[in-house]
Amino acid sequence: MKTKIFTLFLVMFTVFSFAQKKLNVVVVGLSHDHAHVIMNEYKEDKVNISGIVENNPALIARYSKSYKLVDSLFYNDLKTALTTLNPDAVLAYNPISEHIDVARIALPMHIPVMVEKPLATTTKDAKEMAALARENSTPLLTNYETTWYGSNQTLAQKVKATEFGTIKKMIAKDGHQGPKEIGCSPEFLAWLTDPIKNGGGALTDFGCYGANLMTWLKNGQRPIAVTAITRNFKPDTYPKVDDDATIILEYTDGNGIIEASWDWSYSIKGFQVYGDRLAYNALDGNTLKLQKQSNKAEKVELINDYYKDHLTYLQAVLNGEIKAENDLSSLKNNLIVVEILQAAVKSATTGQRIEL
Repeated sequence: MKTKIFTLFLVMFTVFSFAQKKLNVVVVGLSHDHAHVIMNEYKEDKVNISGIVENNPALIARYSKSYKLVDSLFYNDLKTALTTLNPDAVLAYNPISEHIDVARIALPMHIPVMVEKPLATTTKDAKEMAALARENSTPLLTNYETTWYGSNQTLAQKVKATEFGTIKKMIAKDGHQGPKEIGCSPEFLAWLTDPIKNGGGALTDFGCYGANLMTWLKNGQRPIAVTAITRNFKPDTYPKVDDDATIILEYTDGNGIIEASWDWSYSIKGFQVYGDRLAYNALDGNTLKLQKQSNKAEKVELINDYYKDHLTYLQAVLNGEIKAENDLSSLKNNLIVVEILQAAVKSATTGQRIEL
């Protein structure tokens, strides 16, 4: 009897230990300021970073000092790092145009990849990345800050309720005062304001949030057409790219409006959805309001049953607890996001409505 109890205890302990096992990741690039998020999680012992691929001496010195990183963590190239370390996943914090380079190396080695939004700068790159993920049966995911907002997750559940009806209009407002104005690092600014490396300015940087959320709420449906207008209100600060974009997505039964800007008077990530008789307004990550026709808007209690950050989500995907098929991080969703952004760039350049 004692032997059986001990065996049961051992099995339970093993299962618990596996569930609690920290992700072992390789970080590619430190030029994206979002890298501070994963570094803080590393500092708080929430993740194990076994290697960092970075060649910029200034970045290496700055991050090493801030997060007490040892020299042995750093590698000059991804192939060597992955062959040596064999991590659970690769997290990319490099220019968007270089995401494909990470995919070309990691996915054939069957090492999952999660990139910072958006997936790619062109549909050509996005399709090649998707092909690599499918051919090698290896996850390729995209991380958005707004995925982990309780307001957006609750909004989606409420919209699916029968009393909401058809989605008539969606409005996404995303951005801030400008990357230079809010103090982004020189290394981040260098490629964020480059039309090739970032794929555009505010249109890419913040337009992707609305495209991601709208594609999700439309269950992976691509819009019929895309029309966009871009402006450059601060040409001396951002001479190469737009700093303001308005994108209209046409669906068979409604419209989506994306307002992406580096010219807001304050930081904003808001999302509004209007139905036949109801409307939901996610003011920020923690605030959701319901509007019933002319009645006063009322605050909605958030449903906190989704993953709280990219690490817990990624761990769930790797453990087989969730399949990233149509969610906000999924490949299917983000291929459409890139298609929408490319169409928006083309529309703004030509002045034409672009049919998909």
